[in-house]
Amino acid sequence: MKYPMSAPPHHPVTADQIRPGDPYELSEGRPVELMPTGRRGARSNLVGGGVLETDPAVEAAGVDLGVSPRPDMLRAPDIAVGPIADEPGWATTAPPLAVEYADTGQDEAELQRKIGELLAAGTRWIWVVRLHGARRVEVYEAAPPAPAAPEREAPAPPVPLARGRKLQQPARVALPGEALEAPGVLKNPVPVEALYDREAAHEATLRNLLQRKGYAGLDAVLEAGRLEGRNEALRGGVRDLCELLGIPLSPERNTALEAMDEAGILAVRDHLKRERRWP
Repeated sequence: MKYPMSAPPHHPVTADQIRPGDPYELSEGRPVELMPTGRRGARSNLVGGGVLETDPAVEAAGVDLGVSPRPDMLRAPDIAVGPIADEPGWATTAPPLAVEYADTGQDEAELQRKIGELLAAGTRWIWVVRLHGARRVEVYEAAPPAPAAPEREAPAPPVPLARGRKLQQPARVALPGEALEAPGVLKNPVPVEALYDREAAHEATLRNLLQRKGYAGLDAVLEAGRLEGRNEALRGGVRDLCELLGIPLSPERNTALEAMDEAGILAVRDHLKRERRWP
């Protein structure tokens, strides 16, 4: 949804001064202008978001979600995965998983600030999908919690993220053919290609949707169809046998037959052959 753009805010500002649709993020009260996404990034963003949103373990996912855990911060990851309420306003907690797409013209220093702020706010994983040059995904992870300090010592104050700080190093770089995982957030590993390639994304999305319906995958659906076809053929054989033996097939018996699995149908058939009567 688009809103009329407000005038550029003056530094410093707070998140409540930014309206939905305004092309700004906030970093320590400093406005960060957001530009429209290019063609390649727009396509990748859409298909990658579909893969993550349909994962069976995902409660919700969103695009360009405004994350404002404190007044002087407002960040909008390209894709956010986590408990996102279906109501207006900025999210006040950082998503456990965020995805950023980086293409030509990417402001690397600003991207690093964004990564650092989201990780500091509580995001556990940030996947940066590199679309320019060799395709790859950089995985940034939150640092493990530090050991508790003795009670007599006051906790160290948070260190502000300086603009000129050294670039962070990803925990790993995943290449095409590899998979990404986010335990506790996603059920399924995500192939690197599924975050930008349409065909790979559709395959992963189909797997997710089938699992949401109780199937392990497409092969399980085909096997279920094959098994049901076999069971229906067995039911037809039982009905024919009842007709040959002169055994009435009442509505109650027919309903029971429809509810039987393969083992049950075979048991009825064998009983009819042996006893010449309905079990």
